[in-house]
Amino acid sequence: MHYGKIRDCDIANGKGVRVSLFVSGCRNHCKNCFQPETWNFDYGTLYTEETEEYIIQLLSKPYIQGLTILGGEPFEPENQRGLIRLLQRVKFDCPEKDIWCYTGYTLEQALTDGSSCRCEITDAFLSMIDTLVDGRFVEELKDIALEFRGSSNQRIISMKEWRKQHVQKE
Repeated sequence: MHYGKIRDCDIANGKGVRVSLFVSGCRNHCKNCFQPETWNFDYGTLYTEETEEYIIQLLSKPYIQGLTILGGEPFEPENQRGLIRLLQRVKFDCPEKDIWCYTGYTLEQALTDGSSCRCEITDAFLSMIDTLVDGRFVEELKDIALEFRGSSNQRIISMKEWRKQHVQKE
């Protein structure tokens, strides 16, 4: 897996001051994407164990509220496989930090067998996300007044609340 950049003091992509990891690789190719260079899976820098250690170190600062994963597309199966260990580490080493994830896929797509973004670890991946911002960026629905999203079709989902509702329905 590759990544385009790491922001160590991001206030635009989730609540509070955050560490943000922009992964490379995206098949959605949204019109007027703000980072089309990240569509290429080989864009940027190779993600390594040292990268992971650096992110954990950044997250240890008391003023950092959490980690945001965006891209590119974190829900591309190859990126989920590359990110799962980082999410596990954050939950274990930094349990007071929250995890936000942005995806152009919908939560329903991630839960649907046979979907292009679903793989053998998607359920585990979703289980570690606290807030999911889902849905493709749609230029015609762009609204700069929206907090933490670019177009009005995108949703900010509390995964804790979603899990409560989902368990109750079963």
